[in-house]
Amino acid sequence: MDLFSSLPEEILCHILSFLTTKEAALASVVSKRWRSQFALVPNLDIDDSVFLYPEEGKREREEILQSFMDFVDNVLALQGDSPIKKFSLKCKTGVHPRRVDGWICNVLQRGVLDMDLFIDFDEEYFMPRKLFFSETLVELKLRCSLGVNWWVAWARLGTVLPMLKTLIFDSAWIRCDTIEMFLHTFPVLEELSMSFNEWDETVSSASLRKLSIWTTGCEDFSNPKSISFDIPSLVYFAYCDIVAEDYPKVNLTNLVEARISLLLTEDQIKRRRAPNSDEDDVLLRLRNGWKLMSGIRNVQKLYISLDTLEVLYLCCKSIPVFNNLKLLHVKTAANEGWQGMPALLRNCPHLETLVFEGLRHFVTDKCGDACDCVSREDKGRSLASCPVKKLQIKGFRGTIRELEMIKHFLESFRCLEKVEIYAEEKGRTDLEVPGVRELIAQMLRLYNEFYSCDVQFLVRSSLDKKWTAQ
Repeated sequence: MDLFSSLPEEILCHILSFLTTKEAALASVVSKRWRSQFALVPNLDIDDSVFLYPEEGKREREEILQSFMDFVDNVLALQGDSPIKKFSLKCKTGVHPRRVDGWICNVLQRGVLDMDLFIDFDEEYFMPRKLFFSETLVELKLRCSLGVNWWVAWARLGTVLPMLKTLIFDSAWIRCDTIEMFLHTFPVLEELSMSFNEWDETVSSASLRKLSIWTTGCEDFSNPKSISFDIPSLVYFAYCDIVAEDYPKVNLTNLVEARISLLLTEDQIKRRRAPNSDEDDVLLRLRNGWKLMSGIRNVQKLYISLDTLEVLYLCCKSIPVFNNLKLLHVKTAANEGWQGMPALLRNCPHLETLVFEGLRHFVTDKCGDACDCVSREDKGRSLASCPVKKLQIKGFRGTIRELEMIKHFLESFRCLEKVEIYAEEKGRTDLEVPGVRELIAQMLRLYNEFYSCDVQFLVRSSLDKKWTAQ
């Protein structure tokens, strides 16, 4: 008798649950006992690439596709009506949509709790109606290459998925009714992630705790007229969109972490940088962005893009005080300005950690005193009033400009105790030039000696090995 044969049935079933569905099915061929245990496995992970790759051209062979579909049919038939906890399905063009419908309906009938669907068809795929009436589904993730079609007509009848707590749409767009009506069909939903093309709506929910919303192709859009968020239980908020003309209601009182990217169109950015931009009628209509920032003022962690700083500068006199903010993360870009940085830093009285993802930015005469690009008498004033103790700089490329910025921070942040500088890992940088790393190491040693602050230059071992080999 082998070791496995002596194990209790519960242990055998548990072992099979860690295998892919194909591996578990192959193991069940070994003996009748394994076969009976496979029928009780609570998790199914079906991926057509396991069958159709890595051999090139297998997807185009009709008999191979047919064998894959027959395999899934046989697996589900073998399991009968045994309960199932998680069903993961990934399939691409060539698999017949009706077969997919049948597989989804099978696990729904068996009370599946967690479903992850990745449907990558060339033509638009409409999911079976039964999916929208499950009384057991707790987690649902939908990924469709051509977007997600939600069953709007049935959603209007009332609650559709009464137990659903997590809903993730990993697609370019979702076609549904208004988001207000959409959310009412999920009375206990706690996590939602979705994208839109264009929208002007109110997001209202008493149960949501985690929300991620982003717009796609927004460079071709106009600014939304009005967007509101009434989600008092929310603790995590990720939002990427062209800035709206108004945010009438933003009720996010319990928010802990926010990731905000408010965008301007290319035309609006040009207007912002033009002389007398403060009197531009187009930009004046966008100054209500402060209402959104006021609604998230209780956050402890804030991640923003430089696009957001451009927007904040439009309403810098109305930026709220972030009394609870401990960590601020700013993602920089070479074509975006720092104009809003001084006002933001002045309004973070308890900030402890500041992270810059890169130090690149668009230099203008309105860069503000947080930057040393433009010579001015009040240079560094907003930094001096900021109590930050730890500064992280990611994506360091080894340029003199970056070293000058770091020196500026060391001179201006009066409470600074530690600086961590992380080397850029992607693409070619000045760090690969012979002698540059040695020069930087020398400069940082001088910084450590001159300033009462611990300055560290951090390089991943894989990157260090790459440099050593060159």
